[in-house]
Amino acid sequence: MIKCICINDKNRPTTIPENKWIKKSQEYHIIFAHFLLPQKQLGVQLEEITLDESCAPFEYFLANRFGINQSDIEKLIELVYETTKIKTSIKELMEQTQVIQDN
Repeated sequence: MIKCICINDKNRPTTIPENKWIKKSQEYHIIFAHFLLPQKQLGVQLEEITLDESCAPFEYFLANRFGINQSDIEKLIELVYETTKIKTSIKELMEQTQVIQDN
């Protein structure tokens, strides 16, 4: 987990209820990071807030909404790298999987 502070809580999407929205100056903990397309930005999931199906299509908060301590930047880089490795591993597994026709 990587500690962060919310620095921007503006422009809450209407599909995300207020009780699932971040609050400026509040501390949170990043548990997952993912590169989002088409935004080409880093998205994060937080320990304290789960964006479920009621928040669709949103699954992540944009990382630029948070401030991260300089000492935790390396941890965030490692987390992003780990998620990229996981995606690559899944892709490799799928390439090894034989596709068959449905009956």
